[in-house]
Order: sequence, then C-alpha cells, then structure tokens
Amino acid sequence: MNYKTLIGQLRILAILEGISYISFGLTMPLKYMLDIKGPNYVVGMAHGVLFIAYCIWVMLNYYTKKYSYTTTFILLVASLVPFMTFWAERKLLKNIK
Repeated sequence: MNYKTLIGQLRILAILEGISYISFGLTMPLKYMLDIKGPNYVVGMAHGVLFIAYCIWVMLNYYTKKYSYTTTFILLVASLVPFMTFWAERKLLKNIK
C-alpha cells in the first residue's frame, strides 16, 4: 500500500475509521453502565475527525480518479455501517490504482 497516493491514504483512513467506529463498542458500556464519560468523549472526537477525513478523501479520489457514481456512493455509505469500511478497503479500494 503506497501511503503517498490519495488511494493509499483513503485505504488507511478506511481502516482507522472502522476501528474508531468499533471502539464505541468498548466506550459506550463505560459511559452508560459505569458512568465513565472520558473514553467515550475521546473516541467520539477521533471518530468524528476520521469520519470527515474519510468522506473528504472519498470525494477527492472521486474527482481525481473519476470513480463511478456507484463506487463513490458505496464508499460513502461504508462510513455509516459498522465493519463496512473494512469490506470497502479490502474489496473496492484494494483493486483501484
């Protein structure tokens, strides 16, 4: 994976965004069951930044690489569904040069 290209950066963001989304599974019980709010706040902020960066990078790649509307739509929807950014990175982004 070439980290200097837009597609390489998008692949990294897809993985990080997916990890941050899953991290809510750890921090939500802390917040609501044990009344420990700090970790959820940190994970929430990180997830928000990664979500926005992922969406921006999807659009940057769309405009520079001229992806199809369908691919772009699937990549954007992937940011809303848990685990789907991992799938998108492996099935869609891995094959795009």
